[in-house]
Amino acid sequence: MQLAATPPAETPPRTGGLLALIDGTPGLLTVAVLGIALLLFLIIKVRLQPFVALLAVSVAVGLSAGLSVTELFGTVQKSSAVSVIESGMGGILGHVAIIIGLGTMLGAILEVSGGAEVLSQRLLNLFGEKRAPLAMGLTGLIFGIPVFFDVGIFVLAPIVYAAAKRSGKSVLLYAMPLLAGLSMTHAFLPPHPGPVAAAGLFKVSLGWVILMGLVVGIPAVIAAWAYSAWIGRRIFVPVPQDMVEAAEEAKAAVVAEQQAAGVEPREDPVPLGTVLAIIGTPLVLILGATFSSIALDPSTPRSVIEFFGNPFVALTIALLLAYYLLGIRRGWSRKSLEKVSTSSLKPVGNILLVVGAGGIFGAVLKGSGIAAALAETFDNVGLPVIVLAWLISVVLRVAQGSATVAIVTTAGIVVPMVQGQDVSQAHLALVIMAISAGSIFASHVNDGGFWMVAKYFGISERDTLKSWTVLETVLSVAGFAVAALLSLVVP
Repeated sequence: MQLAATPPAETPPRTGGLLALIDGTPGLLTVAVLGIALLLFLIIKVRLQPFVALLAVSVAVGLSAGLSVTELFGTVQKSSAVSVIESGMGGILGHVAIIIGLGTMLGAILEVSGGAEVLSQRLLNLFGEKRAPLAMGLTGLIFGIPVFFDVGIFVLAPIVYAAAKRSGKSVLLYAMPLLAGLSMTHAFLPPHPGPVAAAGLFKVSLGWVILMGLVVGIPAVIAAWAYSAWIGRRIFVPVPQDMVEAAEEAKAAVVAEQQAAGVEPREDPVPLGTVLAIIGTPLVLILGATFSSIALDPSTPRSVIEFFGNPFVALTIALLLAYYLLGIRRGWSRKSLEKVSTSSLKPVGNILLVVGAGGIFGAVLKGSGIAAALAETFDNVGLPVIVLAWLISVVLRVAQGSATVAIVTTAGIVVPMVQGQDVSQAHLALVIMAISAGSIFASHVNDGGFWMVAKYFGISERDTLKSWTVLETVLSVAGFAVAALLSLVVP
């Protein structure tokens, strides 16, 4: 089944705005186009922080489309009415902040405990030297679930150096599969910010997002691995000695920091089964709750399963397991656990603010009537929503570089197109997958990830475009293709 871009219920024209110079659908569409152009200008040319840019554009678009100052900001004497900005920010962060916070702390404990190194070494031993690139890909895929993309590169890059140095082959042969795995989980799977934010905006269960993320993401990452094998044998990149030395210094600094926090490194490695159990626990619990809502009638057993499968509860259980199995049982003090957890949350503030500003942008589009005008216009274009979702996300991604900005902005535009339609959570999850796939298309020089890959693996800009940029494009197109095909049969 293809979801058509049917417009939501008509929103009456706005007339009370400070800059209410427009009327009707053409005027609203003009405001929308100018607003997105302004957003891109502020981020690309002015280099304004994305949170500030999204917030400023949301206010400008709202006022221009006819929202009053009171509707946007509320009154000085607060009444029961909630302003557009408050509802947009609060509505999305109430869903996203807890999940991202818990997931970030879980990833930090797995990182500091040495779980990534154990996972990679066991997979390398299992697959052998000839299949080491596949082992690196699986390492990125599994370890990428609980950790951010940049953290995954930082932790796993030394293992790539070691594998390339031992074999004498190109760094690309080992780095690209690893990056494909990390990028796939970052784009398609919770608790990463993009899919979690989109799930909140679309009001889709995380269980469906996880399920469709796996169904869509696994074929996509296999296609990316195939390209990795091809390009890794055609471009030789030597092991970057300066980054090897920097990695050793960074590792020594991490060890010193752990010791200062009361974490004494142990010689015996973390059991692989423990690492896999901790990573898999929240996924299994959340998926269990999703399937129970389909297979079981309302009952006490279903309520229990749904309680433990609530994302907040499931991630808390996984985090407590990590605290005990990787921390307390291995000699960590409670103080060291607290320090590691707290320090891991420092980079999260920017992500949450950008997501919240994206929620404001979506609320402004809906409240001003622009969303209804966009939905009507896209319906006349004749393209299915899932195709439009991917195309809009691709344009925003290529233009300004940030995957998170591309996702939250696209979701704000697309959500009104599907409201009020009789479609399943599974189908909406596929639309989210299309948006997520678009958000990683053609990573190039305006994306921080492009420079991180080039720097950590010693790849020239030209070769990074040939390898990493094309790899991201393959991952994006393959993921979208699978999502679009599934949308034909998922009601």
